[in-house]
Amino acid sequence: MSKVINCIIVDDEPVARDILKSHLQKVAAVTVVATCKNAIEAFNELNAHKIDLIFLDINMPEISGLSFAKSITKSTKIIFTTAYREYAVDGFDLQAVDYLLKPISFERLLQAINKFLNENITVTTKSTSEIHPQETHFIFVRSDRKMIKIDFSEINYIESFSDYIKIHLDNTTIVTRETITNIEAKLPKKDFIRVHRSFIVAVPKITLFTNEFVEINKKAIPISRSYKKEVLRRLDHV
Repeated sequence: MSKVINCIIVDDEPVARDILKSHLQKVAAVTVVATCKNAIEAFNELNAHKIDLIFLDINMPEISGLSFAKSITKSTKIIFTTAYREYAVDGFDLQAVDYLLKPISFERLLQAINKFLNENITVTTKSTSEIHPQETHFIFVRSDRKMIKIDFSEINYIESFSDYIKIHLDNTTIVTRETITNIEAKLPKKDFIRVHRSFIVAVPKITLFTNEFVEINKKAIPISRSYKKEVLRRLDHV
């Protein structure tokens, strides 16, 4: 595609800026002009460059993302990036292109960029071979106000508690505010399988299974009736 999207990232968290920049650098259609830690820096970049799109955090000190969004021209579009669901209505009231909840997966980011383009084409990456390892061997999750990198190979199973999940690793357990359905979408399907509404397991970590449960590290994890057919089909062909 010929058009290049000039964008800036505005977020007061350095790790969040770095993760988003890393994702965007894999997209051929996007140029990251600058990363900004607050609205003042973002204003300066808007005055210095022609910016098409802003990836904007909402909960920032001094000037919030919502206040900043109200002050810029409508020709510069916004994709909100935030950890807080409750601002979604306000974000869309400001005619935001999209509203992304952290942690933001690469696939979800591409959806938002394609929505911005509003064309019947798909944004491509700069090199599929270059990004394949990054997109298949780890994710970042938010826990204790930090973004934590988790290698897929370390995950034994994931357990759901309403809006929270526990990610059971080889040597520790990480708790994050996320739904099990959202985390399932970020996992490679060849290595993980949903066995119950409350459990996802890593297929390579299964030591034995029956019609009623799978076992990982001597922990029996139930297979529910609604998932049984697919689970047994998958495991019978591993």
